[in-house]
Amino acid sequence: MKTIILFFTAFFLFSWVDAQSLDGAWKLTHQNGQEVKDMEYIKIYQDNYFAFGAKGVADNQFLSAGGGPFTLSDGKYTETLDFFTLDPLQVGKSNIYTLDWVNEKMVISSEINRKMLVEIWEKVSEEKDDLTGNWVITGRKRGEEITRSTPAARRTVKILSGGRFQWIAFNSETKEFSGTGGGTYTAKNGKYIENITFFSRDDSRVGASLDFNYEVIDGEWHHTGLSSKGDPIYEIWTPYAIGYKGK
Repeated sequence: MKTIILFFTAFFLFSWVDAQSLDGAWKLTHQNGQEVKDMEYIKIYQDNYFAFGAKGVADNQFLSAGGGPFTLSDGKYTETLDFFTLDPLQVGKSNIYTLDWVNEKMVISSEINRKMLVEIWEKVSEEKDDLTGNWVITGRKRGEEITRSTPAARRTVKILSGGRFQWIAFNSETKEFSGTGGGTYTAKNGKYIENITFFSRDDSRVGASLDFNYEVIDGEWHHTGLSSKGDPIYEIWTPYAIGYKGK
């Protein structure tokens, strides 16, 4: 009987670990045994894609960003970089890590350049709403005319999950990075509000809130309102897996 109990305990523990979802927003709490205090790293996972943005806590200075597709199978976690500000030469490369769960925290480890990297991430939220997803811009409306485009190597992505958002403009072929920004958001009853917590182009924008309207039509996100300059905008965002066909 004891053996049977141990078997089922192990089975359900394995099932729980295997079933853990990365979708949502995460915060880096420790790196190589040191608590992360002076910097804020937020990482968003959704629809087999991830993006992170980092800033200084004291001055809101933008520090770095990276992201791309990921896979997780049998504890092996692989990231393939579409953009990476700290070392653009890494774009296009895949890095394999070991992923473990300790007290519901995610521990990612690997040996990189003969040095061990160990990171501990704590989930901020896995909240979902109408706009939870990974999106790529495919259309704009000017006046009464809607123009559509097919995203290629140069594209703009916006990932939303766990009450956090991040947009990124980049070229995965030339490895050029154009900009990123992110923060918290709400999407409810057709109202979409962004609260900016980091912005690569202008740190002074941190703390600003932007109010828009949204509607999901045939699976696409129609985003309308006024830009920071007061100009009207109408953007159409398509789910990334549908809008971006790759090479």
